[in-house]
Amino acid sequence: MKRFFSRIVALFTSRIIWVRQILVASLAAGAAWLVGEQAFSGGGLVAAIVCSLSIRISLYKSVREGLGQILGTAIGAGVALSTVHFFDFGVIAVATTVLLCSVVARGLHLGEVASVNVPVAALIVIGPGISSSTAETRLYSTLIGAGVAIVFSYFSHASTPAGRTIDQISRLGKKSAELLGSMAEGVASGYSQEVAGKWLMRARVLIEDIPSVRSQALEAKKYARWSPLAEADEADALYLRGVAMEHTVVQVRTIARTLFDSAVAGGVTQFANRQIGNALSATSYAISSKVEAIETHSAGQRALNIAEELRLAAATLAEELIAENDRMDQEEFVRNISLVSNMERIADSLDESSPALSDVKTPGEPAMSKVMKISPVTLAMKWPRRIWFGIRKFLQR
Repeated sequence: MKRFFSRIVALFTSRIIWVRQILVASLAAGAAWLVGEQAFSGGGLVAAIVCSLSIRISLYKSVREGLGQILGTAIGAGVALSTVHFFDFGVIAVATTVLLCSVVARGLHLGEVASVNVPVAALIVIGPGISSSTAETRLYSTLIGAGVAIVFSYFSHASTPAGRTIDQISRLGKKSAELLGSMAEGVASGYSQEVAGKWLMRARVLIEDIPSVRSQALEAKKYARWSPLAEADEADALYLRGVAMEHTVVQVRTIARTLFDSAVAGGVTQFANRQIGNALSATSYAISSKVEAIETHSAGQRALNIAEELRLAAATLAEELIAENDRMDQEEFVRNISLVSNMERIADSLDESSPALSDVKTPGEPAMSKVMKISPVTLAMKWPRRIWFGIRKFLQR
């Protein structure tokens, strides 16, 4: 019995972050219902629904979702009330409301979140028993729900956005180092195509984690712009380290693909397996050391030393492969020597010295994730020009 209860408790303790988030979401929905009921008769349900839709795993994302709800409510309520005024509540009103709301969302270049919220908010407003007072109550209840979600989202995580960024970068770096360690042992002892395929599969899974790291680093960067509790310089440095880790993971996947191609062609010869194994082991150690430096906030000179040691290991591998060139065919030599370039690129990412990190703009958040794909300022400047262009074209006829 004791073992059974231990397993039950472990189900929750091993998922402490998830448990915290669902508890916060539940409390937020309850608080929204309570505030909505106190403010308006029957306003609690709408507030709870909107709060559940708006709350996310972080303050930044909940603010964005809340703005989407507020913007959707403002647009949807106006369209809904106008539709009901002409058609009364029924199938025509519902269909027309959804149609017009979708057109308006498209015209304003709203993102995916707000585009969905516009018709949803409109349908909530024009629900059964619609009247001017009821619509006003539902409109205010929607704003209450979004506001409560923003407040409670602050408690969804125990750590700060910068802390979560460090955790995600460290987790991805440790997985990359572990994979390189496995490849180093496999190459040194001899590996099969099946084993190389598993390495490549694990490398592809690592690539799938890159968007979440970039999103978290961007959240920390934007959070630091308006919050006095965060350091903007630290957030910018973490964002650069997130990009550097992305470049590192890409090189790890390339190494896995190179080893798989070698396995398909017959495998790495015995003349090079020890040298390549040692080089991959050195790369794994370098990434692990950089992760430790990030976690202990001791990056800087230590990162430079780590990168220089890895460059030295890459140069040593190149010399050894060139010395064994006569004992390998040309295709195998080209595949093996390409690993040197992968190691040098990882070294450039570890000390963040590569121009690919500093001189090339990294894409930010996808447009579909934003509340508005185009900023209101840009829209305000574009629409008058379009209207004036249309008037001039009409007058020239």
